[in-house]
Amino acid sequence: MTNSKIIRTAIFDILPLAIAVIPWGVLCGTIAIDIGLNLWQAQALSMFVFAGAAQLSAMTLISGGAGFLPIIGSVLVISSRHVLYSIDLRKEIYKLPLKWKFSLAFFLTDEMFAVTKGYMQRHGNFSPLYSLSSGIVFYIIWNLSTYIGIVMGQQINNLENLGLDFAIVAVFIAMTTSNLKQFPMIVTTLTSAVCSIYFKTIYPDSYIIIAGLLGMVAGYFISIRKETK
Repeated sequence: MTNSKIIRTAIFDILPLAIAVIPWGVLCGTIAIDIGLNLWQAQALSMFVFAGAAQLSAMTLISGGAGFLPIIGSVLVISSRHVLYSIDLRKEIYKLPLKWKFSLAFFLTDEMFAVTKGYMQRHGNFSPLYSLSSGIVFYIIWNLSTYIGIVMGQQINNLENLGLDFAIVAVFIAMTTSNLKQFPMIVTTLTSAVCSIYFKTIYPDSYIIIAGLLGMVAGYFISIRKETK
């Protein structure tokens, strides 16, 4: 496959997911203005943090007057799932030049990881050009949607109450259901869902992390049992 075809494939694969998170980007831009950030500060969050959930958490803490360490700690915990993505792709990336490693690390998102794994399943190989191209496209659309949110946030009141945050839920559902083809994945998803419902009232600040960890443990043990049979 030629480089131009790889780039086109990456664009078409990531575009539906990138368009789907536009409302989330708009919401992040709007909230950034609402908490008192100026245009450049609000845009810089998307340009340099480039993580919707982490940005929203950071802005919530900023609006509450939290200090530097709690903000950094929250962002690190929420973004820790990217460590798992990196571990999964380490065999394909560790031989690449340093500039490729830094570029792929910066543009790595849930969406980029999802389309990259899909590409690998279809073609049987890892393409750094494909991953980087999809990541750049997503980055551009994310920052454009943030800018739209910044502008709209200055013109429309209470935009954050329109339910735009559901966009990210829909995207994660779309990415997850496409991978529910093996029993361990199904067990992981169902365990996480049930645990998140159960622990939400008990540990409202950390139920998602607990549910995710328990889901991974359940899926791991199921996969081990399948391998030993």
